[in-house]
Amino acid sequence: MSHKILVAQGGGPTAVINQSLVGVALEARRFSTISHVYGALHGVRGIVNDDLVDLGQETVANLEAVAATPASALGSTRDKPDLKYCQEIFKVLKAHDIDTFMYIGGNDSSDTVRIVGEEAKKAGHAMRAIHIPKTIDNDLVGFDHVPGFPSAARFVAQAFAGANLDNAALPGVYCAVVMGRHAGFLTAAAALARKYPSDGPHLIYLPERTFVVDKFLADVKDVYERYGRCIIAASEGIHDETGEAIITKLVGKSEKDAHGNVQLSGTGALADLLCEEIKNKLGIKRVRGDTFGYLQRSFSGCVSKVDQREAREVGEKAVQYAALGAESGSVGIRRVGDYAVDYPLIPIETVAGKTRVMEPELINAAGNDVTDAFLAYARPLVGSDMPEVAQLRKAKVAKAGVLQGDAT
Repeated sequence: MSHKILVAQGGGPTAVINQSLVGVALEARRFSTISHVYGALHGVRGIVNDDLVDLGQETVANLEAVAATPASALGSTRDKPDLKYCQEIFKVLKAHDIDTFMYIGGNDSSDTVRIVGEEAKKAGHAMRAIHIPKTIDNDLVGFDHVPGFPSAARFVAQAFAGANLDNAALPGVYCAVVMGRHAGFLTAAAALARKYPSDGPHLIYLPERTFVVDKFLADVKDVYERYGRCIIAASEGIHDETGEAIITKLVGKSEKDAHGNVQLSGTGALADLLCEEIKNKLGIKRVRGDTFGYLQRSFSGCVSKVDQREAREVGEKAVQYAALGAESGSVGIRRVGDYAVDYPLIPIETVAGKTRVMEPELINAAGNDVTDAFLAYARPLVGSDMPEVAQLRKAKVAKAGVLQGDAT
């Protein structure tokens, strides 16, 4: 029996998601039992619209070029399929005699894989549904880390390294908001930028801890008095003790996206609001804010080599599992040794629709920084080839003793 694979990409793009796509397309060519590999344009929406392309017609050279290109080559979607939607997906898969469905995505995508797989079982249709992981948020349950995160973490670290140098040259307060609704891994990666004791970010705020505005201002005041400057990294999902997002607490209103989620960082409002609090209540004049939105997703030039390799390998492993007759599931990443990984196929039910957050031991007791345990966890992922920075030794020259007004 020859097998047909359909692969799609869902959710936010990453710098390495196409490595997984190409991993599927090329690995499938090694198996004589796989006759076709189709791609759905714009995720599950392309499936229900029967908008498919034949990846078997692509040359190896072009696929490799696409693999090194950021963002989703097939296009993506924010559609969040319910049961009825998944039933429509299954109808199209069945009409094309597709017996293997692979979806590259995060939490919502894994849940789509679960539902489609269940619908196939109910209909008595022999089909495997395999989830191939990706998300810059690093928030999939059961994973050591997720493809897309290491490269985004590397980007965030380098961005903060640059901001730190800028801020040291022209001291003031700098606050940048980083993606992370429930999990703070990506914001925490800003700590990887630090080399010298006075380097920023000096404060890091994550959604795993309650954010208290007065405590935040006291933290900023303390750092500013010590160093004459302060760099802050804050997750978009920081919230108060009731769970209310700080952005809605400060603004008094909120916008929502298509899934009903409060719009957290799309407008840059949170960074602006935190900066206004600092200006108005601490009296610091030089205060600047940024929001890392799409910047963290589809970039080139600072991609993690570890991430490139692992993103390719999860796609390859998905094909291998399918070709060897494994059950449906999610291709996991488990860390073994220092540093290596393997790729177990884990039950989709353990991943689908669930959210991992940062473990307590990765966050400091004050809730405004990360621990050495986080740095040890993240450094192998971003790679050891981070750009080097240096400081002048600044050997002081003795003052000449010239006073203002002297004729000399």
